[in-house]
Amino acid sequence: MLMIGCHQAKKYYGAQEVLSEVSFDVYEGEKVGLLGGNGAGKSTLFRLLSGAEPPDEGTVSLRRGAKIGVLDQIPDYGDDRVEDVLLGVFAEALALQTRLRELESEMSFAEGAALERLLKEYGEAQEGFERSGGYEIQSKLDAVASGLGISPQQRQRPFAELSGGEKTKVSLAALLLGEADLLLLDEPTNHLDMEAAAWLESFIRDSAATIIVVSHDRYFLTQTVGKVIELEDGEATVYPCGYTAYREEKEARLVRQFEEYKEQQKVIKQMKEAIKRLIEWGKQGDNPKFFRKAASMQKALDRMEKVKRPVMERPAIGLSLQTEERTGEDVLVLEGVRKAYNGRTLLSGAEALLRYGERAALIGGNGAGKTTLMRMVLGQEEPDGGELRLGSRVRVGYLAQEEAPPADRTSVLEYYKEHARMEEGEARGRLAKFLFYGKDVFKPVAGLSGGEWSRLRLAVLMRQKPNLLLLDE
Repeated sequence: MLMIGCHQAKKYYGAQEVLSEVSFDVYEGEKVGLLGGNGAGKSTLFRLLSGAEPPDEGTVSLRRGAKIGVLDQIPDYGDDRVEDVLLGVFAEALALQTRLRELESEMSFAEGAALERLLKEYGEAQEGFERSGGYEIQSKLDAVASGLGISPQQRQRPFAELSGGEKTKVSLAALLLGEADLLLLDEPTNHLDMEAAAWLESFIRDSAATIIVVSHDRYFLTQTVGKVIELEDGEATVYPCGYTAYREEKEARLVRQFEEYKEQQKVIKQMKEAIKRLIEWGKQGDNPKFFRKAASMQKALDRMEKVKRPVMERPAIGLSLQTEERTGEDVLVLEGVRKAYNGRTLLSGAEALLRYGERAALIGGNGAGKTTLMRMVLGQEEPDGGELRLGSRVRVGYLAQEEAPPADRTSVLEYYKEHARMEEGEARGRLAKFLFYGKDVFKPVAGLSGGEWSRLRLAVLMRQKPNLLLLDE
């Protein structure tokens, strides 16, 4: 049965066309990868599919009554405990459970007609509780929390105290527990450790839900999706195969399209030359037949469906890691560093040495203290014990894990000029190296996709010319 029908959907932001006559179908139970470069329209399409925004033209239809779950931004649960956040998914069943307890108390004192009324209501509430999966709540919650690595201790912590990775896991767990018919997952493996990502792969494969995934994790896509929808230049191309076969088929399709383009260009050139000759002959012989023939050929040329020249290789950002000056031999030193956060020990006697020119990966489970360590390197937090010191002439650059773009109408160009301290002409040249061309520099920063926002922040960071670069996710 059809779950999603998207027919010639168009979407504009201001005068910019983001999606151009996008058409595809997704059927129940399919696992689909939605791919495309930064700013290709993936997040925009997700908003159309979730019903958050309507298309400006065309139609997007979903199966009647389908329950939709969306993972995009981390919601704000305030100081609620993690356990309460997860149990909130079962609000209806828990309300029925509370009512059952109340009815049991009332029935112990009721008699006659009142007791019969309470018994009838109790039976109806019990049926509703069973239908809503009330008896499986705890087992479901334990299975999902365990799979995503949310420990029993973590489930008792306030949501607001969690790290970015931990918040992502809890939000994902709540979404999966909701048992939606259609799941829209935007970069679900971001912030997940390897064990949790492996569990999620298995969950997606075994789930009966229709799932559409946006991800740049090639291995994850290979393991989970059986169909690919690629957004490119505002248009959608559907590949009814897994990720590995998609890559092979795309390469073969580009080669075919390029050959078709070259052959068509030869035909177009020949037709244009013939039209030119006919017009010249018509002028020389004052013969209207040649003009009619030329006009007929021109109409045929105008009606011809043109083959687009395929882009065989997309441009990459011009990343230039230049520094003002080199550091000393020892760049970062940790000696017996200790750090606790809200009563939890994150670092205990940590020892490390990073030397000039080295590249290091900081790995660990969610909540292990990776971001906290980076904040200590930046001087935003102090160790509880031991010593953390930077070497001589170290200039630190930091790309943060959770940094939202400004909510005002500041443009990409204005943002870069302000933070990079640069005049407009040079700023536009620099932004072009980070794939912000032409009118892209006038986009509001608040409307950038996640990838575009990261590119802009990286452009600012490169302008600062750090010699110690910290990249958090």
